[in-house]
Amino acid sequence: MAGSKEIRTKIKSVQNTRKITKAMEMVAASKMRKAQERMRAARPYSEKIRRLAANLSQALITDYRHPFLVKSANVKRIGLIVVTTDKGLCGGLNTNILRQAMNVMRQWEGEGATEIRVTAIGNKGLGFMQRLGAKVVSHVTQMGDTPHLEKLIGPIKVMIDAYQAGELDEVHIAYTRFINTMKQEPVIEPLLPLTGERLGTPEGSWDYLYEPDAQTVIDDLLIRYVEALIYQSVAENMASEQSARMVAMKAATDNAGSVIKELQLVYNKARQAAITKEISEIVGGAAAIAG
Repeated sequence: MAGSKEIRTKIKSVQNTRKITKAMEMVAASKMRKAQERMRAARPYSEKIRRLAANLSQALITDYRHPFLVKSANVKRIGLIVVTTDKGLCGGLNTNILRQAMNVMRQWEGEGATEIRVTAIGNKGLGFMQRLGAKVVSHVTQMGDTPHLEKLIGPIKVMIDAYQAGELDEVHIAYTRFINTMKQEPVIEPLLPLTGERLGTPEGSWDYLYEPDAQTVIDDLLIRYVEALIYQSVAENMASEQSARMVAMKAATDNAGSVIKELQLVYNKARQAAITKEISEIVGGAAAIAG
């Protein structure tokens, strides 16, 4: 019965693992609902400030043009903000976005980019970019389950200041967009300069009276707009993380159940074989005595 004992030990081990994955699935489901609520709550603000920025970009201003709206003719220096999770066990979520980020970085280098700077939001992205040998200029990790803008502003400001100083020609952001519970899409979008595609086309023509002046108002508004975009991206990524983790843990729980059934079948066969052997030995001994 030594073989049967080993199988029982394996069954017990898998059962314990299934309990853990089931608990993690339930925790992820609870966090997923909260993350989705935060993400959806942030969308109206992002949409409103996007419309306002679109109107300002088309307003009749002749004396000031914000650097965020000026496109460089020769793109050689690029910034990339990579949003990932701090923890694993969420399926291929991080793998997909990091693979896409690595591919686009190689594409930029092939097109003649002389410098690529990276801001890593999330521990998984930071570790990957460091192993890749990328130039990581800022990072933030251990963000918890709720995105906090005060934690994001510092690392983001490093990239924004570099763009405003003319040290970067473009800035892009890579994150996982939440589609639904079963689907999350890795995307890399242009962040700066703010293009018409990003801002959208306002309805009609707009003009404003600025107080105290156009430069002060537009500078502050567009920086808030960029911060809102990044906050929304992080919120989308967190919602995607919990959804992916819930699905991954459910799959792990289901797989553990299948393994337990297979091991129980093997155990029953081994136990049946052992019983049959014992019966055969008893019958053989009785026959020998009778003979």
